Amino acid sequence: MDSEQPPPAQEVQQQTAVPRIASGSWFRKFSAVVFVVFCFEIGLFLLIYPWTDAWTDNNISLLGRGEFELSWRQLWNDPYFRGAVSGVGVLNLWIALVELLSLFRHDPMKPKL
Repeated sequence: MDSEQPPPAQEVQQQTAVPRIASGSWFRKFSAVVFVVFCFEIGLFLLIYPWTDAWTDNNISLLGRGEFELSWRQLWNDPYFRGAVSGVGVLNLWIALVELLSLFRHDPMKPKL
């Protein structure tokens, strides 16, 4: 009869087993969707805003004082600087796309039915 009982190590392992939450948990998916939306909105804003008239008329372009003001304004209105900001926007759009595609990718932890 002693041979029918599991050894103590297996008994402890069975008692401490934590029930697994489904691999497609709602929190992981919800946070991924929020991240995708955030990256998409920031990317779209940074892609478009530097090329509008509001870019030159905002308070950030007026931050410089004295001799620094002219060089700051020239940098702020430089097409290459605007292009760099738009490039960061494209990067954010790319991150949003990659994250969105990873949401629909096959989850290897998901059990097959």
